[in-house]
Order: sequence, then C-alpha cells, then structure tokens
Amino acid sequence: MLSAEEAAALHPAPEVTDSKIARLRLLAADPNPKIRESAASSHHTPVDVFEALARDSDAGVRACVARNEHAPCDVLRMLVDDPSEVVRGFLAINFYVPDDAMNTLAADGSATVQRLVQWKTELATV
Repeated sequence: MLSAEEAAALHPAPEVTDSKIARLRLLAADPNPKIRESAASSHHTPVDVFEALARDSDAGVRACVARNEHAPCDVLRMLVDDPSEVVRGFLAINFYVPDDAMNTLAADGSATVQRLVQWKTELATV
C-alpha cells in the first residue's frame, strides 16, 4: 500500500496557472451559489476573492469559506460574527482559525458553536 506522500508523488496536482485563477474568479462571480461554493472551497482562491466570498449573501458560500483550511486567517476572522450558526460552526472546527477568533467563538451565543469549540479543543489536547 502506498503512503499518502508516495501517492502524491506519483500523481502531482496540476500547476496553478493564470488561467486557473481566472476561472476561479469567474466561478466566484457566478449567479448560482453552488458554483460560488466551488470557488470558496478551492485551495488556490486569491485573497481578494476569499474576502468577497466571505461577504456573500448565501450562507452556503460563506460556510465553504469557513471550512476551507487554505482561507487566510484575516478572512476567517471576518466570519466569527456571521449571522449563520452553520457558518460559525464550520469555522469552529477549522484547525486554521486563529486563537483570537476561537476565543470569540468560545463565547458564541449558540450552544452548538460552543460545543464545537469545546470538541475541537479536546481533540487538540489528545
């Protein structure tokens, strides 16, 4: 059986090109929120596009940003006061959310978000 590293070496990801970034920008501007979610989920989305998607009117798009481990910390911080409990919940379980944002989420008005913060904290201490 191959390790994850060996498999990655045999099947490298395609190079990130200007045309890929241009496609991500087009996806992020699509009227269909499901298409915008694909841009919000990408590892290669530019910072300015992440910022726009974090302000998207659709909670599903913002949730994809919140759970994206490649989203910049400042973009993730933008979501700590999101009106959607689902968005804040996904943010709470993203291991790349900065400590100050996690402290805000730990005091969230939602018991579900608080429990998710606690769960992640317990995982980190195991």
